[in-house]
Amino acid sequence: MGITAILDYDAGNLTSVERAVRHLGSEGRVTRDPQVIRDAERVIFPGVGAARSAMESLRRLGLDEELHRAVRSGRPVLGICIGCQIIFEGSEEDGGTPCLGLLPGKVVRFRFQGPGHWKIPHMGWNTVRFSPGHPVLSGGPPPTGGTGAPADQFYFVHSYYPVPADPSLVLGDCEYGGCRFAAAVGRENLIAVQFHTEKSGPPGLRVLENFLRWRP
Repeated sequence: MGITAILDYDAGNLTSVERAVRHLGSEGRVTRDPQVIRDAERVIFPGVGAARSAMESLRRLGLDEELHRAVRSGRPVLGICIGCQIIFEGSEEDGGTPCLGLLPGKVVRFRFQGPGHWKIPHMGWNTVRFSPGHPVLSGGPPPTGGTGAPADQFYFVHSYYPVPADPSLVLGDCEYGGCRFAAAVGRENLIAVQFHTEKSGPPGLRVLENFLRWRP
């Protein structure tokens, strides 16, 4: 395996991603150096925080252009958490934030209908159902609920979620408070997950390992 560039744009949670990548036998390198990112075999775009501050940091460091370059190059690119949101065209967060536009769609805040009191952010473990067939999301448990899609538990911390303009971009979904939302999205060499792979135990490491071996 070659170098996996882990984008450093002051969004936090980078060390745990780097440790997970190295635990899986790959050379993970936290970096904001454009040349290192261009030379890397694959790119991970992690992070926690708010859309506006994340976009401001990406633009200030020129990493928005590096992400576009990486996707255009055909190399594998993985977004995690906020990296699953700001790959879309815009977010409702912070009064409305223009984002990267790597995928068509928007990011919206949880809105619940019906009985019950549901806390925001959605925090903790929840079941994700993956659509069959994607190599990064394969290897899960047997189908459950009669849907034909494998389900597994992953760790979430978020108040917003992506709504792709094209439903075929949804590769996995999850339910919280009666709201079913996209938990994994992707197209061609770009894939992103709303949950934290590096905090989700063996299922999260499985997804990360699949990504590190993926050759789209």
